[in-house]
Amino acid sequence: MESSSGEELEEEFPGHEWITPQSSINAAYQSQTEKGIRKICSDLLELKDAIENLSANRQSKFLAFLRISEEVVEAEQELIELQKHVSSQGILVQDLMSGVCRELDIWHKSSKEEDATKKDSETELDEILSDDTQDPRTIFLDKLDVLLAEHKMEEAVLALEAEEKKYLVADESGKESNADNTAFKTALVKRKTILEDQLVRYCGQPSLSMNELRKCLSGLIKIGKSSLAHQVLLKAYGSRLQKSVEAFLPNCSIYTETYSATLSQLVFSAIAKAAKETNTLLGDSPMNTNRIIQWAEYEIETFARLVKENSPLPESVSALRSACICIETSLFHCSCLESQEVLDLNFRRVRRKIVDGARNDDILLLTPQEGSPLSGAVSPNVMLTSSGKKFMSIVNDVLDQILPMTIVHFGGAILNKFIQLFDRYVETLIKVLPGPSEDDNLLESKEPIELKAESDAQQLTLIGTAYTVADELLPAAVSKFFDIQAEKKGAGGSSEGLGPGSIYAMEYKEWKRNLQHSLDKLRDHFCRQYVLSFIYLEGKSRLDAKMYLGRKDDDLLFDPDPLPSLPFQALFGRLQQLASVAGDVLLGKDKIQKVLLSRLTETVIMWLSNEQEFWDIFDDRSVQLQPSGLQQLILDMHFIVEIAVCGRFPYRPVQQLVSTIITRAVAAFSARGVDPQSVLPEDGWFVDTAKAAIHKLMLGVSGSESEPEPDAEEHIALHGEVSDSEESSGASTVGSEDSFASAKNDDLESPVYFTDPES
Repeated sequence: MESSSGEELEEEFPGHEWITPQSSINAAYQSQTEKGIRKICSDLLELKDAIENLSANRQSKFLAFLRISEEVVEAEQELIELQKHVSSQGILVQDLMSGVCRELDIWHKSSKEEDATKKDSETELDEILSDDTQDPRTIFLDKLDVLLAEHKMEEAVLALEAEEKKYLVADESGKESNADNTAFKTALVKRKTILEDQLVRYCGQPSLSMNELRKCLSGLIKIGKSSLAHQVLLKAYGSRLQKSVEAFLPNCSIYTETYSATLSQLVFSAIAKAAKETNTLLGDSPMNTNRIIQWAEYEIETFARLVKENSPLPESVSALRSACICIETSLFHCSCLESQEVLDLNFRRVRRKIVDGARNDDILLLTPQEGSPLSGAVSPNVMLTSSGKKFMSIVNDVLDQILPMTIVHFGGAILNKFIQLFDRYVETLIKVLPGPSEDDNLLESKEPIELKAESDAQQLTLIGTAYTVADELLPAAVSKFFDIQAEKKGAGGSSEGLGPGSIYAMEYKEWKRNLQHSLDKLRDHFCRQYVLSFIYLEGKSRLDAKMYLGRKDDDLLFDPDPLPSLPFQALFGRLQQLASVAGDVLLGKDKIQKVLLSRLTETVIMWLSNEQEFWDIFDDRSVQLQPSGLQQLILDMHFIVEIAVCGRFPYRPVQQLVSTIITRAVAAFSARGVDPQSVLPEDGWFVDTAKAAIHKLMLGVSGSESEPEPDAEEHIALHGEVSDSEESSGASTVGSEDSFASAKNDDLESPVYFTDPES
């Protein structure tokens, strides 16, 4: 009906265009309504899916919640059961403790002497513990295990080296059983293997510096792994060389003509450094030389392969020039290595001559230096021992063969060789001096030296000769080296194009400092053996802490004539005697005299400071300490300082060491019930008493017959004037017409001591 009526309306108004037909309106609305319905249906379907998903999630979560709730309930039940178990165990422990307490009470009640029983049980426990802890070898192994666990390799090496020396001494004495020695040796070998592995792994670290590498290699050498140390050294240099080459290879395409020269410099300088380091650490030996040659051949073959791989094309313009530069540079470096080898062979021969000269019977014979080519450059009428004259003769023979161009290219290496020669010469002198050397391997066992310098005059003569060689003769002999160096530097020369051993590689001050190190080694050995021979004298002059224990109870302050202990009186007499001999033997060499006497005084104090057995006596509860013992010890220390002051040599190092010893002594006596505040006078009393004692000892009469001059302002001095005005200005003074070294030898053969302060 609606459609017919619409058609009728259209027929009635056919000519009006602005009227929209009803059919168009119906079609449009019908289309939009259908789309809307479809969209609503789609949204409803999506909403339905979302609701279903939500329902499913809610259901799964609810199931999970139920499962977790069940688990919580089960956990609560387990906790309750665990709590019951703990409670039952606590009850058992409590019952056990109650039972033990009851048994202990019964045991204590049954014992008639409860204190004695307790003491016996403690003694038994100490015995049980001491079975393991009192064995010094067990203590050492435990200490070594701790060091290895903490990777304190340097300390472990030193401890192992010292213990091996003790083990060898004990093995030679035969005091230990073979079973104990074998077990201990096995334990040492096992720990040495662990230490060896740690050192090798540490050497393999890429960031390790050369100083740290040297320390590790020295550790390997000390534990008897010289061959392994050399292999590690070559491996380290090979690794460093490989890194340097790899860093440079990308530049080969840029520097097509000169890249081979740079590669050659890298390779051959590494070979030279490795050879030098080998000689320094391991010395000269055919095995080490062969190993270096094999390693160098491998590196040179690698170098040739790299040059070939990175060379420009043969048809290019730069190919011929690159090849020529490569050949020229390589031949130059090979020539330097060959020359270095020739130098090494010659100086090796010279070292053998020095050692052979030490076996001669005339090593201690004094010979004048007059007429020598160097006499114009040194002190006139210098007296040298035969060994010193032979040493300088050997040096002059070497210098006569060296040309100026050789000095320019190898001057630094030659100066280093002279340092090594002088050090070897000093080692021969140390072997001639009495007493064990600090390093028993200074010279090989195949180079025995039976002759010994027994008297003070002979020993001082050898030392004076060494100082004369190092301070005057040797610097004068090599002066042309540094003259050429100064001339080249003044002309604007540089080390470019020269090897690492050129004249520019060594400065005069550094060279002299290295010579001084060898002199210090000789000086310290002399002082050590001289002081030890004094310390371990038999009789009342023996330096021992027991002399401070058995003293009289009277206060030292009330003693009318307080004196140092007999060992320190004896020390003063020996220093006087040595100073008198030095004045004759080392005439005109006041510096050497003061250096020796000063170091002797310091060595005595250092021995006291480091000798643990000396201080252990004060900790022994079985002996009783008296205030007078502390007073006597402090007086002896001030007496040492006054000896240094009167000797006119630097006393501040001695004063610092003495201050440390006094502080330690006061602490030791305080711990044993001696009150230092009530028994010790002011420091001025000790200083005045020490000065008075020196004055009495210088005069050689009793204290009642001579007193120190109250207005004296001059020190008792060695030969010569004061060199250190700053130190002498603040020092205490003693007046005397005689000097510290003025006593004659005849008067000092049998030193006169005053009364024993202990009596």
